[in-house]
Amino acid sequence: MSKKIENASLVLDVDSKISKVDERIYGSFIEHLGRAVYGGLYEPGHPTADEEGFRGDVIELVKELRVSIVRYPGGNFVSGYRWEDGVGPVEQRRKRLDLAWRTLEPNIFGTNEFVSWCKKANTRPMMAVNLGTRGIQEALDLLEYCNHPGGSYLSDLRISHGVKEPHNIKVWCLGNEMDGPWQIGHKTAQEYGRLAAETGKAMKMFDPTLELVSCGSSSPGMPTFPAWERETLEHTYDVADYISLHQYFNNNDDDTPNFLASTLKLNQFIETVSSVCNYVKAKKRGKKDIYISFDEWNVWFHSTKSDNEKMANEPWSIAPPLLEDIYTLEDALVVGSILITFLQHADRVKMACLAQLVNVIAPIFTETGGGICRQTIYYPYLHASVYGRGISLHTIEESPKYDSKDFTDVPYMQTAAVWNEEKEELTIFALNRSLDTALNLSCTLKGFEGYKPFESITLAGPDLKAVNTVREPDNVKPVSTALPAVDNGMFSAILEPASWNVIRLKKENR
Repeated sequence: MSKKIENASLVLDVDSKISKVDERIYGSFIEHLGRAVYGGLYEPGHPTADEEGFRGDVIELVKELRVSIVRYPGGNFVSGYRWEDGVGPVEQRRKRLDLAWRTLEPNIFGTNEFVSWCKKANTRPMMAVNLGTRGIQEALDLLEYCNHPGGSYLSDLRISHGVKEPHNIKVWCLGNEMDGPWQIGHKTAQEYGRLAAETGKAMKMFDPTLELVSCGSSSPGMPTFPAWERETLEHTYDVADYISLHQYFNNNDDDTPNFLASTLKLNQFIETVSSVCNYVKAKKRGKKDIYISFDEWNVWFHSTKSDNEKMANEPWSIAPPLLEDIYTLEDALVVGSILITFLQHADRVKMACLAQLVNVIAPIFTETGGGICRQTIYYPYLHASVYGRGISLHTIEESPKYDSKDFTDVPYMQTAAVWNEEKEELTIFALNRSLDTALNLSCTLKGFEGYKPFESITLAGPDLKAVNTVREPDNVKPVSTALPAVDNGMFSAILEPASWNVIRLKKENR
């Protein structure tokens, strides 16, 4: 039986630019949760572990992904965290109960270990401060410990811990999800806004070049959204550079067309918060824009119920397996759609953190003491991170559409394009949401004379529920496909049903 084919079109113009892509949209997130740290980043005795106990196989995959920045140490964990417990001689560090995930935190891995790991993984730290159970002074103490070169009590304490050079961490999150009733130290918008503003003011008195992230809504479904953004930003506008957004997607109803369409909510979320940011700027008679740090995002649904039961019935163990979603091909398509949406909003979204990096709802999965694999969602993240650096271009699309349970007029095709002027390369990311219809894509290039396709990559397959495991790591893997033919500034390509596609072009120098 032959598959259905319908037509779609795309127009790209070299002069129709959205913005330069900030490489920090290809960030990630590590929290003291499950096996993200212990058994993920850190596992002394593992065959690949280095002298600090960091798993070398994990570092190699993180480097392959070119992760630009990593948010740490949480997440819900940070709202009960005492940073002092995680520095100094390991044998003297206190074990603490973590109420967020109902585990025992040994504090073997802390701030200095994290920054050392970042250097080995070729990434940068984004540090969060605890504004749940703590406040201004504790944030300033951590900042001094991390960033002051020496001569003060806390900087000399760092030096006595064997870290002579300051960490010079430049990006700081003012708490985590403080709008959430589940959060330790949950606050009203007024309470959080005042505390964050005063904390940020004091931190910028130490170093005015710091970049600070104010807490936005932990989900667009929060009853306080978007009033939370307006009220908190009216307090933090003068000190904050970014506002955080968090959003996760799921297929709890096992409705794939609806699941693939669900990222339309992400587009609406970003545009709503952008409007609130513009409103506050106007109200403040401000001169600066507040940008978005989308510092938690992913597909997350496979593990939730069983993990809630485990935390309730088996508390206070060290690094139990939690939130270890095994991702499917359809999950990878949604992750690709999210990345396309960020590129479409490159003028506002300047940082983003895939939550999380290893084992916990993550693109990298490890066995304790054993092997490692790239999960399905690894691949669209890899492609976007490696090839999606440059200038994001407006895309003019024509595509067939469909209706799903919760959405109408959903385009089969979703695209983003990034032009790397220095390398004279153009990359097109294209998702086909249709489960049974291939798209015959016709693309018109304006201002890209001499550009020819040199690589075409597709992630697809007959089983949307297929997964990768340590034993079977290549069940879902991208493949090279036939290069599109170019004729007089146009090319055409076939986008298979339910597929993620990367088409790369380069200028031929004759």
